[in-house]
Amino acid sequence: MKPETLHFFDRVYEVVKQIPSGKVTNYGAIARYLGAAKSARIVGYAMNASHNMDDVPAHRVVNRNGLLTGKFHFDGTNLMQQLLENEGVEVKNNQVKNLKDYYWDPNEELNLHDTI
Repeated sequence: MKPETLHFFDRVYEVVKQIPSGKVTNYGAIARYLGAAKSARIVGYAMNASHNMDDVPAHRVVNRNGLLTGKFHFDGTNLMQQLLENEGVEVKNNQVKNLKDYYWDPNEELNLHDTI
């Protein structure tokens, strides 16, 4: 993997670490925050690569419709859903219900001048 890709992954992880318990965000919001609006898929690749990083709450990153698209990268059939439900997030049929109630936007919540 190219060094600049690894650096981008690290920047993604720094954003994801700031998502509060009980909240979710999406791949595109993280990409926009990092100034790479068309890189939502690369954010997804970073989430897939983080499965052994206990300090990166990857379960809090869903697709733009609230679907648990990353669930196959967690051990166990429903671990992503269980982790979210343990934090109070309501999930039904692999989708966050009432997404707007749980949505956390790094573009609004984080200082754009932070060094991430």
